[in-house]
Amino acid sequence: MIRLGDWNRLSITRFTDHGAYLDGGEQGEILMPKAYVRREMKPGDTTRVFVYHDQSGRLVATMEHPLARVGDFASLRVAWTNRYGAFMDWGLMKDLFVPFREQKRPLRQGDRALVYVYIDQQSGRIVGTTKIEKHLQPVPAGEYERGDEVEVLVMKTTPLGLKVIVDNLYEGLIYANSVFGAMPRIGDTLRGVVSSVRPDGKIDISPDRLGVDRFRDFADILLDELKAAGGRLPYADHSTPEEIAERFNVSKKTFKRAIGTLYRAQLIKLFDREIVLVR
Repeated sequence: MIRLGDWNRLSITRFTDHGAYLDGGEQGEILMPKAYVRREMKPGDTTRVFVYHDQSGRLVATMEHPLARVGDFASLRVAWTNRYGAFMDWGLMKDLFVPFREQKRPLRQGDRALVYVYIDQQSGRIVGTTKIEKHLQPVPAGEYERGDEVEVLVMKTTPLGLKVIVDNLYEGLIYANSVFGAMPRIGDTLRGVVSSVRPDGKIDISPDRLGVDRFRDFADILLDELKAAGGRLPYADHSTPEEIAERFNVSKKTFKRAIGTLYRAQLIKLFDREIVLVR
């Protein structure tokens, strides 16, 4: 079954002047434009692609890496607007549509906003919303213990401090009187540790290991490794946890968070079989 707005591994059925057609099962053939076709590809090969809709509403496959997938929260820039809504640059050829009804405030070209990406049930299209609170979940019992390390996305400022999205799912809070130095900005992705889980299902985050620098911990190390390797490393989503652990001595989860941090900061490019340093 095709996962719309996500990565899929699909087999090549045939080639045309337009590109390669991939087996989409019940969805039929899905075109991967010829810009992404490599010389070594042949019918029967399996390739990893991101599937979304083109301008005509047809399913299309790409090897470009979006800034967010369906189910993700992300800080995105408004590329352009029209009388129907705003279109966000999310790293793909076709921009992400945010209808007026899904905007907390009117978005203008050049604005940055936190967006949740989802599939609209009526149209079946991938869309975004800035009304993100309704998509946050309460923390299940036992999900976290005090001291657990998490990734947080700064959502908004309040008199108490910073509201944050924890691990792309839950709502948390960093108290203002516990942050020293420059205050992180809305849209910053940071690291923190769980201080407590409140009865209302929200999480208090300790700033002890937070900083305004996005490139901390393993992301720093990975950046150094890339530079030492001449700008390329043959590791990506396809790499097994064992390969990651043997090469970097970290879990695959930690590795994926680090490449996500570096990608959002536009320091690396992501490919099917490697990560490449942006010169």
